[in-house]
Amino acid sequence: MSTPAGAGQAPPPFILYLDGKAYEEELELLVTWVHALLLPVYGREVTSSTPWCPRWWEHLEAVARLHGLWLAWQEHTDPAAGPSGPALWHRDHLGAVMGELRGPSGPFAGCKEGSHRAKAAPVVEAF
Repeated sequence: MSTPAGAGQAPPPFILYLDGKAYEEELELLVTWVHALLLPVYGREVTSSTPWCPRWWEHLEAVARLHGLWLAWQEHTDPAAGPSGPALWHRDHLGAVMGELRGPSGPFAGCKEGSHRAKAAPVVEAF
């Protein structure tokens, strides 16, 4: 689990701005946070109306949303955020991200334990 960025330290760049080794290293840190903290504490039961993909890192939308959630976690759990920081993270970030990811039409729709279903991107015509 990553510790909050200390005073004077810049947070890592948003994961979609990274590529190659930098992306892989940041993804490894994100996976650690998701598996060690987010899912054990906030994962809730998987149902058909609240799916979770066991290979969530293969959904780019999930990586982007969870990385943003993790960056906000680092900011709001830093002592400089004050005593209400964690409450603000819960109110402003956690529910929205998990609701989008685990909604019946979210990126994990159709995924279940032992089964990952890649989603097709919308067709885009030439400009």
